[in-house]
Formats: sequence, structure tokens, C-alpha cells
Amino acid sequence: MSGADVITLGCRLNAFESEVMRANAARAGLADAIIVNTCAVTAEAERQARQTIRRARRDRPGAKVIVTGCAAQLDPAKYAAMPEVDRVLGNEEKLDPEAFRLDGPDIQVADIMAIKETAAHLIDGFDGRARAFVQVQQGCDHRCTFCIIPFARGNNRSLAMGAIADQVRSLVAKGYREVVLTGVDICSYGTDLPGTPTLGHLVRRLLKAVPELERLRLSSLDPAAMDDELFRALAEEDRLMPHLHLSLQAMDDMVLKRMKRRHSRDDAYEVAERARQLRPDLVLGADLIAGFPTETQAMHDNTLAAVRDLDLVHLHVFPYSERDGTPAAKMPTVDVPERKARAAQLRGEGDANLARFLSATVGQTVPVLIERDAMGYSPQYAPVHLDVPVAEGTVVAARITGVRPGGLTGTPA
Repeated sequence: MSGADVITLGCRLNAFESEVMRANAARAGLADAIIVNTCAVTAEAERQARQTIRRARRDRPGAKVIVTGCAAQLDPAKYAAMPEVDRVLGNEEKLDPEAFRLDGPDIQVADIMAIKETAAHLIDGFDGRARAFVQVQQGCDHRCTFCIIPFARGNNRSLAMGAIADQVRSLVAKGYREVVLTGVDICSYGTDLPGTPTLGHLVRRLLKAVPELERLRLSSLDPAAMDDELFRALAEEDRLMPHLHLSLQAMDDMVLKRMKRRHSRDDAYEVAERARQLRPDLVLGADLIAGFPTETQAMHDNTLAAVRDLDLVHLHVFPYSERDGTPAAKMPTVDVPERKARAAQLRGEGDANLARFLSATVGQTVPVLIERDAMGYSPQYAPVHLDVPVAEGTVVAARITGVRPGGLTGTPA
């Protein structure tokens, strides 16, 4: 009889929470079980979640199937009604070891909006990774018109700096060389804590408190809420990786307004310029939604031009997907084929930027953190494939010898 397998869908925060669940399930003695940690960011994400659940039951017909995550939090009854599902846990309950006891109720989902605090969860590490994700906050206080996630995750709740430092120190002691700070809205870190520390304060104090941490990376950042201390850290802390991923979503002011985003097109340009002046080796990535309701061709062209102007090299592009319960779902829509065509255009611009960046890296020597199969990432998050075997979890000075699809080739210097 095998133990509990965890299938993770969606974001980096889910990846962190899956490791918490893996440990909780083991402590509860849960055996021959499959835990599906779902995402609900789009209707397509939910479709994939249901498909994953059915496949899990088909592949292991005797296993107990437990469904949790954002989709389960939003509509527990729908998932409990699936014949493949044995138990449904909410986003708060999935982090409670007691929820995995064999005699627990079939549906355990609390009102997430009533949760006021987030507990620290120490994890041993990540299967097969040299990087580890560390949760610094939960939830979101903002209400973008396309997003259902605040209703699945609750309001902003930050973890104390000391607890975060303890987690990072523990992971480094186990051999992790890089940590990624993650959450639902990490730029809101600290607004609910005494003294209201910012994300920048957290970064500075964390690097000082854990000098043995070699590399620190940040997940998606809201350009409307990046604080001065964060920019100072970018300029002064070499261990903070020169790679920022911005939650832009669009780069047309009317679309941004209808999305209820808090930044303008000019704001995003200013953030990019300021960051690059402080850290010349910086690369930028972004999340973008193509074909948002009411988006005209001219509005799309503004976003397309911004991808080019800002030299965005790591893009996450999503054709807009209606999400029931959001204001955007009631707005006049763009035809689905046009959404997909616009997404393809944005990806094409991003791919061209990435190709130029990769070509410019050839001949340089860069430190590469090896993750598996002699492949790892540069500080700018470029995948590098080495020509000789290298132990996982080591940082190697690699001379970049060429470009391959989506990445680089190199040899130890």
C-alpha cells in the first residue's frame, strides 16, 4: 500500500502548501491516498482540476481521493458530489494535520473571509528541487474585476518576520541554495502587522538574519505597491536575484481601469526604468491577460507595444477566461478566437525578447543553480543545460556556449 501522493495545480503558494499537506498526511498516518490541490484562477483551471481528479481515480481505483485548494474552497459541494471524491478540504483546513485523520468528516470548509491570521508552517523541503518556496502572506484585500481568488484565499494575512527567517534557515540547513518568497499578494506584506513592515523590510532583514542563504527570489509583484526599501534592496543586495516578475495584466489605461488595477501604464514604465537603473543586469517578466472584456485592437496594441518597450523576457500570457462571480464576467466580451490570437501575439513578442536576451548571454560566465539532469537557472532565471553531469543543488560557474529552444547551453568554467 503506497502513501499519500499530492498533485499540485496552479501557483507557487500551492506548491508550498502541498509540502505542508504531504507532511500532515504522513503524520496522520494517511495511506493509499491522492490529494489534489486545485486552482481556480480561471474556468479552464477548474476544468483541468476536474480532469485531474477523474484521472487520479482511474489510475488508482482503490485510493482515497481528497480534493482541496481554491476550487474546493469556492464550491465544496460541487467537488463533494463528484463520484471520484472521498473528502473535500478548504484552504484553511488543508494546513491542519487533524483534517487528514481517517475518521474526519467528508466536507471541511470554513468561511475563509473570517480567518484573521495565518500560522507559520515549517517544511522539510521540496521533492527534487534545489529551490524552495516560502509563504510570507496569504489572501488579498484588492478586488480586481477578473479575479475570484480573494474569495478563495481570504483577506491579507502576513507571517511574522521571525517565523519566515526560521523557515528559511531550516531550508538552507537542509541544503537549499535558493528561496522564493511567495504568497497571493506579497507586495501587501506587513500591512496587518505591528509597525507595518514592508516587503522591502522583510527582504533586507531576511538576508541579514540568514547570511548563509545564497539566492533570494521573489514571486509576482504588484507594480502599484513596490516600496522604496525593496528598490534599495535590489540595488544593494547581490543575493536578491536580478529578476522581477510584475503583475501587469494589461498596459492600456482604460483596460487597467476596467480591471480595477491600481497602476497605470506610466506607473509600470516608471517601475521598470527605476529597477533597471538600480540593477543594470535585471530582467523583467510579467503576467498579462489577452482579450479582456471591452478590449479593442488599439488597446491590445498598447499592451503589445509595452512588451516590446519594456523588453519583457519572461511572460505568462493568458487569454481572458470568464469566471462566474466576478464583475468582468458581466462585461461585453471579446470573441474567444480573437482572445487566443492576441495572446499568441503577446507571446510572440515575449519570445523575441527572450531570444535576444539569451543570444546576448552567450560567451558570459554565470552562476547556475543545478536543479536536475545537469540543468539549472541563472540569476536572471534563464534555463542553462550543461554538457557534463553536475550534482543537484550545487551552484556552478558556467560559461555559456550557445542557445537552445527556451534556454542556454553551457560548460563548467
